[in-house]
Amino acid sequence: MTEPKDGWAGVVKGKPSVGQSAERSRMTRMADIVAFTEMTGDRNPVHYDRALAEKTPFGKLIVQGGVTTGILNAVVAEDLPGPGTVFLGVEWKFVKAVGVDETITGRVVVTSVRDDKPICRLETTIRDGEGDICLEGTATTFTMALEGLD
Repeated sequence: MTEPKDGWAGVVKGKPSVGQSAERSRMTRMADIVAFTEMTGDRNPVHYDRALAEKTPFGKLIVQGGVTTGILNAVVAEDLPGPGTVFLGVEWKFVKAVGVDETITGRVVVTSVRDDKPICRLETTIRDGEGDICLEGTATTFTMALEGLD
């Protein structure tokens, strides 16, 4: 009889547990908008024209969605599941726009873990400084073993 394969062997932080969570917070800045525009070309006026943005349903200058979701990249790659982790898929709903100079907190909670492969399913949220949900959804991640790649 063949022993079941441990898909998490060699993973830096090891196999996570269902219910385990991690979060990070940061303040958004105008410099984030500029950097994201340099990377993507997204020059939507709601990111740059304060007077126009204040007349929109958002009522404020907002950061690009990629700036908002970027905090989840950091949580997943640095904290949980940790180094070597990449997204395989995400399903996110943007619930509330994030403005410039707002503190956001990205949080992930492990909802399932495969034993045979280093794959997790995560519940993901981003909240603003008032605790309101700005983004909610799920993500599936894959974590590579990094030992021996030096």
